[in-house]
Amino acid sequence: MSVDSEPSAVPNAVPSAAPSAEPSADMPPGTSRLQKYVGFILFLMVIYSLYLGREFLTPIVLAFLLSMTLTPVVRFLGKRAVPPALSATMLVLGTAAAIGVLVYVTSGPISALVADAPAIGQRLQAKVETIQITVKKALKATEQIDSATEAVSDADVQKVVVAQPGIVSRAAGNAVSIGTTLAITLMLSLFLLASGTMFYEKIIQSVPRLSDKKKVLRVVYSVEREISRYLFTITLINGGLGVVVGLGLWLLGIPNALVWGVAAAVFNFLPYIGALLTIVLVAVISLATFDSIAFGLVAPAFVLTCNILEGQFVTPLMLGRRLELNTVAVFISISFWTWIWGFIGALLAVPILVVIKVICDHFDPLQALGNFLSAQQAAPKPDD
Repeated sequence: MSVDSEPSAVPNAVPSAAPSAEPSADMPPGTSRLQKYVGFILFLMVIYSLYLGREFLTPIVLAFLLSMTLTPVVRFLGKRAVPPALSATMLVLGTAAAIGVLVYVTSGPISALVADAPAIGQRLQAKVETIQITVKKALKATEQIDSATEAVSDADVQKVVVAQPGIVSRAAGNAVSIGTTLAITLMLSLFLLASGTMFYEKIIQSVPRLSDKKKVLRVVYSVEREISRYLFTITLINGGLGVVVGLGLWLLGIPNALVWGVAAAVFNFLPYIGALLTIVLVAVISLATFDSIAFGLVAPAFVLTCNILEGQFVTPLMLGRRLELNTVAVFISISFWTWIWGFIGALLAVPILVVIKVICDHFDPLQALGNFLSAQQAAPKPDD
């Protein structure tokens, strides 16, 4: 404070600070380069640790995100004299029951869909062949495809049937792994929600000064409020999208419409890529189901319309523009977390990115990164 209040002290401070900026004055030559190397090695070690500990870290991250999503409900019930432990138990049990019912209802149609996959492939191949005939001038390889199709014998079909148990066994192993992850996630979420404000109290106790305690508490509550609002709202939006898509496909006569409604809700946590994946899958099933190619394109067109309305109108209206993300950052995040943690990482990529952006927006040294992650342009400086 004395330096800022005395203008005469500023010129004297500049020469004294200059030698410290030279690496050769206070540190051996090459120290800054060594620090860069050490930082790069630490960065690689963190990435490797994320990849190596994916089975341990994914349920923890899922639990924190789920607890943040349900925190507003726990706090709302707490204001009405409901203990956090009781409300957390009810919410976690309700979430587990909903997941269990959803898995039970969709397991049958998914099994039937997997069993009917060869027949669907043959019907779709027949449709593709008709399209190839109409545009054979653009597809010069039609004769090769026809000859390859004629070469398929009954023995090849038997090979597909023989290969199915291996697929089923791998699917069973994945189901056990997913079940274990969900169990750990729900248990940890229960403990986090039931603990109430324990983490906030620990954070406040670690800060010495009262003014800093107030600032830290304000930032923590603000971050939690924005993240929980985003996660809770986006979950409701995706659930509503799944209901609309499922009902619409059922009215159009698409088999297993419930499965595609659930897929639309889950895949919509992946911006752009999830919607495209849902549209492609629905198009495959629709073209294989209906004889008319024109009518077979109605279902994917309906899904495309629903995703456009959700992305351009519903989500901006309910969330606003503050948490819109940079498209490049979204694709980088999805690619990175898919590479690190697979499909679960892809689903967690955008929520993790939102958490990072909200935290960056509340700390001055990180605001440049938060501005890069934002879809909005930075506000012009007064000098501009």
